[in-house]
Amino acid sequence: MSRSVNKVILIGNLTRDPDVRYTPQGNAVASFGIATNREWNVDGVKKEAVDFHNVVAWNKLAELCGQLLFKGTKVYVEGRLQTRDWTDDAGNKKYKTEVVIDEMVILSSRRSNGETAEKPSGDGVAEPGEDLDLDKVLGEDFDKNSE
Repeated sequence: MSRSVNKVILIGNLTRDPDVRYTPQGNAVASFGIATNREWNVDGVKKEAVDFHNVVAWNKLAELCGQLLFKGTKVYVEGRLQTRDWTDDAGNKKYKTEVVIDEMVILSSRRSNGETAEKPSGDGVAEPGEDLDLDKVLGEDFDKNSE
């Protein structure tokens, strides 16, 4: 028996507000971007890089993302990688790899008016070196697939 795993976990900041659409069958689908950053040292010099991820959520989770997330929100997401392909009008084969999520946790503090207590950064990138209390984070999980 062969076994394979397709699991993605990201903690980052939204680079744009979620775009929520509906399929002809009435299923909600939300798409948004998440930026993650990493840092390392090379010969005592601090280096930093940012990666950008395309994220997709379906059904109730898509609607929650559309209602609760906006550019700059820090989130934890879990899901799987999926690559789509299509042919453009010029006949060129195109590919897009996305993270299809089934779990989402908002990490930004929330005020009573619904805005984040943290000021969203203009570029949507998490601050390097931020510590996260994962026990606290995982305890605030939104129900991902309830309908």
